Amino acid sequence: MVSEPLNTVLSPTALMKADYLSAVSSGIDSLWVPDHLNAMLPPGLATPENLGMLRLVPKLDAYLEPWTVLGYLAARNRFGRLRLGIGVTDAGRRNPAVTAQAAASLHLLTRGRAILGIGAGEREGNEPYGVDWHAPVGRLEEALATIRALWNSDGKPVTRDSPHFPLREAVFDLPAYRGRRPEIWIAAHGPRTLRITGRYGDAWFPGFPQTPDDYAERLEVIRAAASDAGRDPMSVLPALWLFVITGRSRDEVETTLGSDMAKSFALNISAEFWVRHGAEHPFGNDFAGFAEVLPHTRTASSVRSAVQRVPRKLMEAAFLTGTPDDVVDQAAVWRNRGVRYIVICNLSVLQPSLRRAVASGMPLGRILRRLRKL
Repeated sequence: MVSEPLNTVLSPTALMKADYLSAVSSGIDSLWVPDHLNAMLPPGLATPENLGMLRLVPKLDAYLEPWTVLGYLAARNRFGRLRLGIGVTDAGRRNPAVTAQAAASLHLLTRGRAILGIGAGEREGNEPYGVDWHAPVGRLEEALATIRALWNSDGKPVTRDSPHFPLREAVFDLPAYRGRRPEIWIAAHGPRTLRITGRYGDAWFPGFPQTPDDYAERLEVIRAAASDAGRDPMSVLPALWLFVITGRSRDEVETTLGSDMAKSFALNISAEFWVRHGAEHPFGNDFAGFAEVLPHTRTASSVRSAVQRVPRKLMEAAFLTGTPDDVVDQAAVWRNRGVRYIVICNLSVLQPSLRRAVASGMPLGRILRRLRKL
């Protein structure tokens, strides 16, 4: 389950505490925190009439730093023994030596419960802050090689040539927890990142958009790459991040699917995926989607116009939607295509009613409990 580390009017940790308790009560084994400097929603559309959650979270861009948050959760919540993951951090915004240190530290502090989720990142978390955004896939590959080199160094100085992250007599002496480092879960979609996952990943952890058939085909690419690298192809866990829109009734689900805020999230889907579902993306046929979006550069009027063009079938293809029964049935299709671990994020809060947004936690809990048995 994913918890958004947003500051609230109640306290900086109110949402995360509630999510942690919900995760424990649902019997799931992991809680994930995304690594963002700001939201992936267009601010011009986030008004009180469109988004009831603004009464609780008045500033959608008020994201807390994720490693600090996970350390806090680990220290304050010692029951439940949840695994704690970053879902996912950028390979280039943070030097990989610092990422290696943060993940290894959390792993020791939690007695082996840390997961390092990592990917090439998004433009919105890099370019506006002066971080080099060229060659993000190359930076991902070199970051992973750097992290592995430091973790495997046994405290001996490491020298390694790299176009992005060279090491010169670099020392990394944090020990592994009982001989084990944090698992590395890689967010990958394209051919090159899939091969990188096969070489370096403990798990494949893609997000959206893709179809179950896409997933099955890409999983074969990863397993072939793992075999080519001399690894057991079955050692890479097939995981998946999915967004859920649910409710206590079909009417509630329909209301959320029709809301401008939920539709605005679908604007982060690539133009290629839109075309595959019979639609043209409002931002142009070359729009690459989530990795390239800069939500703060979109005017409110342009976004309001764009959301009117979001097809219902596109949202149903990209997200799990419906009552708990519907969602579990849809998740079973992914299981049949090879998925063995699903992490879900609740998009049901993107609606005008705060009451219904909060109430969506009940059907979400039923979904979580049933997914454990899927």
